[in-house]
Formats: sequence, C-alpha cells, structure tokens
Amino acid sequence: MKPTFVLLIASFALALVGCNLLPAATATPTITAQVPPPQPTRALEPAQTLAPGTKPQITPGDQRKPQITPSSQPPFGAKPQITPPGNLSATGKTYSVTNPTTNAKLSVQVFASADAGSKKYPALVLVPGGTGDSSGFVRDAGELRTAGFVVILFDPDGRGKSEGIEDFNGHKHQDGLAAVTRFAATLPEVDATKIGIATFSYGITMGAGVLARYPDLPVKFLIDWEGPVDRDDTTVGCRNESNPRIAWKPCSDNAFWSEREALTFIAKVRVPYQRIQSEKDHVQPDVSHAINIVNAAVQAKLPFVRLNDYPANQTYDVKNPPKMFSEDQDRQRNAFVIKYATELANR
Repeated sequence: MKPTFVLLIASFALALVGCNLLPAATATPTITAQVPPPQPTRALEPAQTLAPGTKPQITPGDQRKPQITPSSQPPFGAKPQITPPGNLSATGKTYSVTNPTTNAKLSVQVFASADAGSKKYPALVLVPGGTGDSSGFVRDAGELRTAGFVVILFDPDGRGKSEGIEDFNGHKHQDGLAAVTRFAATLPEVDATKIGIATFSYGITMGAGVLARYPDLPVKFLIDWEGPVDRDDTTVGCRNESNPRIAWKPCSDNAFWSEREALTFIAKVRVPYQRIQSEKDHVQPDVSHAINIVNAAVQAKLPFVRLNDYPANQTYDVKNPPKMFSEDQDRQRNAFVIKYATELANR
C-alpha cells in the first residue's frame, strides 16, 4: 500500500504542474545600464602628520592623479552593472549597482512618489555615517520623498546587503558612490540636473571625496550633517590619546588617511556646500571641525558655502564660533535637509 500511495501523490503533483497550478522557476534577466564610465581626474595632497592642535593646510589646484592601482582601476569604458528592480514594496524599489573598481554588487534602494516616471523630481543620494549602511535611513527616505525628492539609499562595499570588503570611505567606497550617482541620473523619475548628495557624520569623507575626484559627476550640491573633517576628528583623538575611540589605523599612516580626510577633499569640490551643525555635536567635543571645513571651503572659492542659516561665503573664528543650532532644532534634521536641498536644487 505504501508504494501505491507515493505514486498517487507524485501523479497528483505532476497534474498540478501540467495545469499551471504550481509555479515554475523563472530567471531574472540582467541588464547593463548605459551609464557614463567613472573617470577620476583629480588627485589630492597627501595628508601629513601634524602637531596636536594644528589643522591641515589646503593647497588648491594639485593635478596629480588619484592613487588607484592599475589592478583595481576600472578599464576605460567600464560601465556600472545594473540589475533591474526587485523586491518591489510600498516604499521603494531595490536595485543592484556594480562598483567598477571592486566589481562588488551594491544594494541600492530608490524611493519615489506615486507619479514617478510621468514627472521628474530632484534627487538626493544619502551617504550613511560611520561604517553604517542604508537600513537606518528608510524613514528619512519616506519623509524626503513626501517633500518632493527621489531618494537613493545604498550600502557601500562590505556593508548591509552589498558585496565586497569594508574600505572605511576610501577611494574604493568613493568609486562605488560615483557609480550609484551615475545610476541615479539614468532613472526616468529623476531630474538629472538637480541631484544632490547629502552626507551624515563620517559620510562627508565619502561625499567630499567622490566630488573632489569625479568633478564630472552630475551633482549640483553637497549637504553635510556634522561630519568629522580629519583623522583626529574621525578617530576622536588619535593624535593626543594613546587609546582613541576608533583605531582603524594610526594617525601616522598617511597612505591610509590621505584617502579619508574631508578637509583635504573639500578644497577640490566645485559645487555648492551646505554645512548643518548643532551646538552639541553628536560625537565631537566642540564645533571647531565645522568651522575648519567651512573656512577651507570658502578659501578654496567653492561657488557657494554656508554654515546653517548664516550668510553665505563667510569665514569664522575657530576660537569664537557663532551660535549653532540648538538640540531641539537638531531633532528636525530632515526639515533642514529638505529646506537646503530645495533651495540648492533650484539655484
């Protein structure tokens, strides 16, 4: 009786397939988006080991090539590889964009309004802080989308749902951000003339780095929320303490840190720059880092530089800084991002 019972079940299952009651497996096609190749053209002054309390000097106009080894440099004509949207939900579409330098597939989410495709919107590419991924920005993406932006979230190499190896916001991570930004410009719902990058905390290193090294990117502005600007800020005291809070590499490792200091990169950026800073920084003991990067941006003659709501293109005394946003105001971070992004997108 048992063999007969098994045969009856097998026959029933085959009958279901024949009637299309059981789904057959399908393969998802892979396409290659026609996106211009990443072309890093600007290089940066190598960082120097400085005495405690001394800030790096910015030398604009250095034209040496970026330090990218031939083995990791994408070949001429390489295009980011794009996997079509999957996992469609009520909040966004998921894509896979390949970093041409590392060949890692990066997880990308796109949040757009219901009429996306029939109308184009300005876009914001959000860059996570620390060594974080996009998972903490889903709610922010919803708020920004409601305000009229297409929002692009991504996981850098080695984080979240992306492939690859952690690069601590160095050149490889910057190359991935370049590929994601170029991909964003191809979306039918995006106005490619109004794309901004908004960075959070340590994300400024990746954001400023990609704009310094890829001046041809279709990016109109850069917004920076409380980002650390050099190795001392990033490690929270590596120069003056034997046990810094973050110890990726010692401050004496110039090869490592030359790829990861926003204060050096900002002098090469050529788009408007907006800094958002509260009185009590989320990590740093004071606001001197905000003053240093704003002053460096003004001295490098970026087209527009502003700290909070103060008049544009002015420098400040690091020993006597202006009043920053209160903690209550800082809790309205998204409102400020929306305000500044709307203004800068329409300049």
